[in-house]
Amino acid sequence: MTISRSTQSQLSKGDFDSIEGDWLARIENDPADLDYYVGVARALVGTGEEGRARSLLELLDDHLRESGRWAPRLQLLKRAGALYLPADKLHPTVSSTLGKLYGDRSTYKALYEAVGLHRAPTDIPKTWEKVERLESLLAFDVGTVVAMEGKGVGRVVEANLGLESFKVDFERIRGLTVGFKAAPKLLKPLAPEHVLRRKLEGPASLKALTPPELLRTVLQSYDRPLTAGEIRDILAGLVTESQWTSWWAAARKHSQVVASGSGARQTYRWADSSGDALESVWKAFERAEPRKKIERLRREGARDEGLRDRMAANLAEVGERVADSDPGLAFEIWFAIERSGSKLVDKVDWTPDDLLTDQPQRVFSGIEERLLRERAYTMVRERREDWPVIYRDAMNKESDPRALDLLADGLVEGAPRELDRLLDGLLAQPHRNPAAFVWLAERASVDEVMRTRNALRLLQQILTALSRDEFATYRVRLLALAESGGTVPRLLSHLTEDQAAQAEDAIQRAAPLEPYQREQLVNAIHLRFQALRKDTGPPPLYATIESVEAKRAELQQILSKEIPANRKAIEEARALGDLRENFEYKSARQRHEYLNARAASLNSELQRVRLIEPGGMDTSEVRIGTRLHLKGGAGPRVVTILGPWESKPEEDVISYESDLAKDLIGRKPGDEVNLGGEGWTIERIESFR
Repeated sequence: MTISRSTQSQLSKGDFDSIEGDWLARIENDPADLDYYVGVARALVGTGEEGRARSLLELLDDHLRESGRWAPRLQLLKRAGALYLPADKLHPTVSSTLGKLYGDRSTYKALYEAVGLHRAPTDIPKTWEKVERLESLLAFDVGTVVAMEGKGVGRVVEANLGLESFKVDFERIRGLTVGFKAAPKLLKPLAPEHVLRRKLEGPASLKALTPPELLRTVLQSYDRPLTAGEIRDILAGLVTESQWTSWWAAARKHSQVVASGSGARQTYRWADSSGDALESVWKAFERAEPRKKIERLRREGARDEGLRDRMAANLAEVGERVADSDPGLAFEIWFAIERSGSKLVDKVDWTPDDLLTDQPQRVFSGIEERLLRERAYTMVRERREDWPVIYRDAMNKESDPRALDLLADGLVEGAPRELDRLLDGLLAQPHRNPAAFVWLAERASVDEVMRTRNALRLLQQILTALSRDEFATYRVRLLALAESGGTVPRLLSHLTEDQAAQAEDAIQRAAPLEPYQREQLVNAIHLRFQALRKDTGPPPLYATIESVEAKRAELQQILSKEIPANRKAIEEARALGDLRENFEYKSARQRHEYLNARAASLNSELQRVRLIEPGGMDTSEVRIGTRLHLKGGAGPRVVTILGPWESKPEEDVISYESDLAKDLIGRKPGDEVNLGGEGWTIERIESFR
């Protein structure tokens, strides 16, 4: 505990009279400055002046007692009571002071005994622990308004000493019990001026406040800044949903409202004065990164002209420093100053024209705001004759679809050949510029000229892109192009009959497509090109000899044993009488229907079975009956492709009818494949047996 240099000097000189004089003067002016009194008293004890320290503390104690300052007296007893009171008198003095401070509380006496303050009076450390416990419980005296997270605001209506719990009535929950030990953690007493307490006790007075006054009440009720969402929740019932937007716009414009952060994390607090608010805004501006400074100028500059110009001048210095290293940022700064209305923009040594003249592509790539980037594109077209080449190069770097539209529209009007070169490159190697290719694919859904350039190639590249890592962030957008009305269905109408078969093959191989998407696209092709329709008869069913024999045995079992036995059961059940209430008869009939259906199904499947013969199988590529040895980051893996009767996906034995098998069939050693989102390479192919 520190003491002033003058007091230290007096102590070193032994000038105790001056110390006493200062002490007595302070008692009259500021008797609650306990840091001073306790610090001086301990210093006196340290110099051997215990008696003098005791006398001065007794004077202070008498003054606090006579003036009814019980709260600071209790703190004096806690911090220095042992210096001026005998051990046997400290506990009674603490007890009497507590009575003066809290004796009018309805629960005081009972809580005093509940925490055990009447016991062990000589154990002073324990006494202070009990005092702390008592004060924490007295904060929830009957009638106290409290807040509880998840429950709202309520009032303490009972203190049950037997059960050591409080009962609280909340708006939606009446009589909620909270234990003494849990109360300090769960319940927060609300001061009379707290907005939530006023909302409970007198909402009309809050509704009568102007937006800034009500916002001030909210922000000053909390010891931390609040987000707009928190403020909105607090004011629910006072400010309606329809009123919120206009109310919030009016409230936050007050000069003492200080905003910090950005976006959803932006918080607000109430400054002591308009000057404090402006200084706080300025300090936050000084600490911010350059683009955050731009945002703060836009958001806070209008509140004070001097602050705006101060911010603009600071940003102008930043822009001058980065004009060569980060011209895009300098471009943003210039327009931020211009938009703010500051006349300092006329005094800036560099201009957007200067930046675009020297290094246009670096300006484009450095501008984060899309609308401002579009403005830069427009300025280049108005000022430079070589703008078509600049536009073409910019399209290879731009990622925003709307900005790409602007660039493409400009080339369509003024330099269509440049656009043609770019589009040809995107169709040939889309992975080199994924953003621009996805833009092309999306634009083709509404631009027939782009659809007719090379419809088959565009369709194939869209479907191939679905599985390429370079397009991982665009996969959702690409999948949407296969839906009705998207680019892929619209490309089908531009295909020739020769191209249609290739398109169908590409669709069948596109594993990321949903089955319904694949079916819709194939049906659309078949509807237009009837010659591509496959034979409508039942397709062959491939199976191993073991599976075929097992199915034949099952059919023989049904025909020779289960169906005859079931017929006998039907006759026996019929003999029992009334068939309407005959459970055995109904059960036997249901069994009869099942057996006949199962036998018909097995017979139909066996009629179209084609054996998978392992001998002499061509293993130059993946086909039905082959086993694939794969290698990848997760280690070796073996996948076998057989028929639906042999399928065991958990053992990597898959049916040729599955989407995965359809994607694998036709692949060759060395090909890369995707299984479950992981990349694998086909190391070798062999017969399944």
